Amino acid sequence: MAFEGLAGKLQETLKKLRGAGKLSEKDVKEAMREVRMALLEADVNFKVAKDFVAKVTERSVGAEVLESLTPGQQVIKIVNDQLTELMGNTQSKIAFSSKPPTILLMVGLQGAGKTTMCGKLGNHLKKQGKNPLLVACDIYRPAAIKQLQVVGEKVGVDVFTMGDKLNPVDISKAGLEYASKNGNDVVIIDTAGRLHIDEALMDELIDIKKNVRPNEILLVVDSMTGQEAVNVAESFNEKLGLDGVILTKLDSDTRGGAALSIKAVTGKPIKFAGMGEKPDELEPFHPDRMASRILGMGDVLTLIEKAQASFDEKKALELEKKMRTQQFTFEDYLEQLQQMKSMGPISQLLEMIPGMNSGKMKGLEVDEKELVKVEAIIKSMTRKERINPDIINASRRKRIAAGSGTTIQDINKVMKGFEQTKKMMKQFMDMEKGIKKGKKKFPFLK
Repeated sequence: MAFEGLAGKLQETLKKLRGAGKLSEKDVKEAMREVRMALLEADVNFKVAKDFVAKVTERSVGAEVLESLTPGQQVIKIVNDQLTELMGNTQSKIAFSSKPPTILLMVGLQGAGKTTMCGKLGNHLKKQGKNPLLVACDIYRPAAIKQLQVVGEKVGVDVFTMGDKLNPVDISKAGLEYASKNGNDVVIIDTAGRLHIDEALMDELIDIKKNVRPNEILLVVDSMTGQEAVNVAESFNEKLGLDGVILTKLDSDTRGGAALSIKAVTGKPIKFAGMGEKPDELEPFHPDRMASRILGMGDVLTLIEKAQASFDEKKALELEKKMRTQQFTFEDYLEQLQQMKSMGPISQLLEMIPGMNSGKMKGLEVDEKELVKVEAIIKSMTRKERINPDIINASRRKRIAAGSGTTIQDINKVMKGFEQTKKMMKQFMDMEKGIKKGKKKFPFLK
């Protein structure tokens, strides 16, 4: 889980302050010592951690905070504000050229996931209505060109290649010509990486930069390398002049040192974060939302955006109608499960719910395999059984278990879950009806 270690420690420290009716300067300084230790253990740059604690302490020991009715809540707000500022305050978007194509030069070390990220970014921009083109300029790594073609095909984005015999500058220039002729309004150039930063790598990238004049140079770094990712970002920025950073594997980074240090050390914003292996698991980086997640306050806006992207509005209205008329079937249940799965891993969705802090999450095992099992069971039912579950008797349960590779106990569990979901959804509908009636009866409820 992203930031699990850091989030747990920060939430535990701030919890002690939250309920305090009165705080002294000593209380604040003791809490900040713990915050500083949590940041350093999360592999946050030493100077960044020191400056962060100094700023929070300075703001927190003022009379306005210590003498307020809720001093603990005020300190938490200050920590939240400073975390947001540390990561860049506001979302940094790609600056698209007024005269297409917009050229994005992707750089980074070998193994950071640059080629995969080119495909994810292409997929993200395609969903925004753009017509991207991926250009294969990594002529050194075996199968790098083939990998980009596979990635491009998976997300339905065109890939321009000229093999590995020409130099990357000529390939990138030819890619731009191709884009102009074929109406591609964004060109994403995949460049070669090395296992470490060397002169040959930088000279090649500088050469490409001079010849194609990219609108943005984006560095792809593995967030799990922590402080090393920050050092890499600093080196690339000095030589090339970066416009932004894309973090990969942020979903697996339990520390969070890179995400919290890069902006402060390099001055360059994090633009995107890879939150999983699937092509659509790329999120625009929102510093305020990320700070909120770290402090256990959830991230409702991202959750809503994911739901809007995954759920069909027309189908949602149809489902509401079915619930009102008690016509909710196993076919509807299966559809809901599939839509929920398309929003991403359940553990990530739970992180976005306010109050679901890392302490609570530790005891909560989210078994994604259970959803697969439920899906298999429903798919093993006949259409008649899905529409009218009351007909599923003992012999039918036996057949469904055999067809789905599960047990009769599993079938019973799914049947019970379905009935509970129906009941719960009906309660929500009744509650909503009651609220609407109340508003008509008592207009002041509005």
